[in-house]
This record gives sequence, structure tokens and C-alpha cells, in this order.
Amino acid sequence: MQTEDDLRPRLRRQLKAAVRDRDRIAVSALRDGIAALDNAEAIEPRQDVPTQGSEHVAGGLVGLGAAEVERRILDPESQRSIVRAEIEARLAAATTYEEHGQGARAAELRLGADALLAVLESRSEGD
Repeated sequence: MQTEDDLRPRLRRQLKAAVRDRDRIAVSALRDGIAALDNAEAIEPRQDVPTQGSEHVAGGLVGLGAAEVERRILDPESQRSIVRAEIEARLAAATTYEEHGQGARAAELRLGADALLAVLESRSEGD
């Protein structure tokens, strides 16, 4: 379920534009933002569900949809919080790179953080 405030469509639109513009730094940051949202929606596997394992595939389960579960639904504020955490992680890493004399890599990380920040600050209609 997507709401008007869902960040994923905006991230994907910006990703499409970044790919078209061949902006590898923005592409990387935007993909990381989308992946962070996807990972946050994942649900921990339950250990108490009785399942029959597959004799043909290691770790596989027998039965149509046997391994499928509903994903967690993130509200818009949770999504923004996750993307903010990605921005903060990039900025912290940039500071560390800068301290170790890797100014070029630090600059790339800051540009990636800017790409994510632009999505956070945009309105869904004004992309």
C-alpha cells in the first residue's frame, strides 16, 4: 500500500533521472535508500512455524508460497527516519574519510547524501 507521502516512488523517479544523467554517485545513494526501506519492511523469520523442507533445494520449503510472508508497512515518518539515517551514515563516513585524507571519497559521500536529502525535501507533486 502506497500513500501520497510514500518516499519509494519519489526515490525511484530520482533514480531513473540519475541513471539517465549517468550520475553514478546519485544512483548509488538512491539505490541504497530504496534498499534501506526494503530491508526495514522485512520481517524476521518465525521459528515456530512447522515446515517441510525440500529434498531438492537446501533451505527450501515445500508448498506454494510456503516461505512467503507479508512485509511490514512503514508509515511516512518511519520512511523519512530511515532515509535520514542513511544520510547521517553517509555524512559520518564522509567525515571519517576526510580525517584520513580521502577528500575525493568524502565529497562523493556528501553528494550522495545531498541526493537523498533532495528527495526528503521534495513534495510528491513537485518532483
